[in-house]
Amino acid sequence: MTHFGYILSICLILTTVVHCQDRQPKVKPSKRPKPPKPPKPPKPPKLPKLPKTPKPGKAIAIEPTEPFHATTLPPPLPPGPVSVFPDCPRECNCPPDYPNALYCDSRNLRIVPIIPPRIHYLYLQNNFIDALPERAFRNATELKWINLDNNRISNQKLDKQVFNILNKLLFLYMDRNKLNGVPPNLPSSLEQLRLSRNQISKIPPGTFSKLENLTLLDLHHNKLSDGVFNKNTFKGLKSLMQLNLAHNSLKKMPPTLPQDIFQLFLDKNQIKEIPDNYFKNLHHLAFLRLNFNQLTDQGIPNGLFNLSTLLDLHLSNNNLNSIPTFSTKLEHLHLSHNHIDKINGTEICPCPIDNIALHAHDLELIPRLRYLRLDGNALAPPIPVEIRMCFRLLQAIVV
Repeated sequence: MTHFGYILSICLILTTVVHCQDRQPKVKPSKRPKPPKPPKPPKPPKLPKLPKTPKPGKAIAIEPTEPFHATTLPPPLPPGPVSVFPDCPRECNCPPDYPNALYCDSRNLRIVPIIPPRIHYLYLQNNFIDALPERAFRNATELKWINLDNNRISNQKLDKQVFNILNKLLFLYMDRNKLNGVPPNLPSSLEQLRLSRNQISKIPPGTFSKLENLTLLDLHHNKLSDGVFNKNTFKGLKSLMQLNLAHNSLKKMPPTLPQDIFQLFLDKNQIKEIPDNYFKNLHHLAFLRLNFNQLTDQGIPNGLFNLSTLLDLHLSNNNLNSIPTFSTKLEHLHLSHNHIDKINGTEICPCPIDNIALHAHDLELIPRLRYLRLDGNALAPPIPVEIRMCFRLLQAIVV
């Protein structure tokens, strides 16, 4: 029994050890940690919502701020270095050597910055400005020169009071904009007004009535037609010397012109005839351009261009069959690309050829024509000898 009990005790001990080993927790082999995932890029900020379109008849105030919506326009240039002038707009340049000048040109601007009071000369050309608010010019009462060429300014966004405060303005340049009419309330101090290459189709009554100091008016390449002009359109332009109405839609001459006009440009219209004695009261007219019209011999009364003040006459690209008469004072005559097929030297000479021979040394008594252009016609050489006998001062003739 003792031997049997000894064996039984050993078996019980072994059983207990095995059972305890089975109950111990199994340790799993450690896994390699996974690398952390890269952070997601931040989402782009949402663009502000555009304001809703107002209901018809409900006016809203439009502030001249940068547009929030996507645009194809290039962004404004970054601000330049800090100026020595504290009031200089950062988007412009204020050169120390020219304290009265402000250069904001060619900077992709959308709005006009606040103009400091010290500025006399303002350059804003070649931008994307579409409005002229009065508040931008409120303190700039000393302005004399403004260049706004090549922008997007329209009459609808042109503050009607903006020019009332600029009573010292002398030069206003607004070529290549989106104007459909001459700006209102222009200051009486104005001397030059350039409005070419717009879409101007109307000139309200009295527009020029107070511009007695204006010497240059440029309206070429617009949409002006005959109905725009009446006998009072240019009333008040007592000092006007140069008037440019070229490249419009005129079929006849304006009813009246300022009497002190010195240069008149009417190229590229559809003018067919000119009334008799039309230039009679224009005692200072020296340069007249009527190229690219539809003038015929019948549309030019005899003696129309026989003006003692006329020095330069352009009649190229018309429908003329003969050379019109002119005065002894004319120096340049352009008749290229017409239908002229013959020249009678005796007829076109403004005075008898025999008298010219007698007074050949007196320049006051012989014709002064120095340049004659006749190319693009149906003329065959040679040029009549009477031409040389008449025009003793002729330096060039182009056939």
